[in-house]
Amino acid sequence: MSDPDRVRLDKWLWAARFFRTRAKARAAIEGGKVECEGQRAKPAREIAPGAMLKIRQGFDEMLVRVIRVSEARGAAPEARTLYEETPESVEAREAEAVRRRARREAVQFPSGRPERRDRRELERIKKRGGL
Repeated sequence: MSDPDRVRLDKWLWAARFFRTRAKARAAIEGGKVECEGQRAKPAREIAPGAMLKIRQGFDEMLVRVIRVSEARGAAPEARTLYEETPESVEAREAEAVRRRARREAVQFPSGRPERRDRRELERIKKRGGL
């Protein structure tokens, strides 16, 4: 008989809407993108309220504490009640987003297609092995 206060990690990540499918949650766990209590976890690991999880998705890394467990996927506002992100994690994510935005703004992208002169210059550079 299953304990109602514990649930599989992959099911919880899916129910908390970190991943769109259980298969993607499982793949992330197996790929080392999810840690439970500072250790690599397996998809079948059972978690209970109070567990600390580190979840990496793309550029973001979140440190969350499990508040409630659920095997059923519900609406997004309900899913947000299953966990609480630590203040340090929120601060670090926001600071990293600002750094990424600043790097993106520093790069000058050409506007539109290159003109004939620009294309010829690119060809000259390519022939010399510059690109």
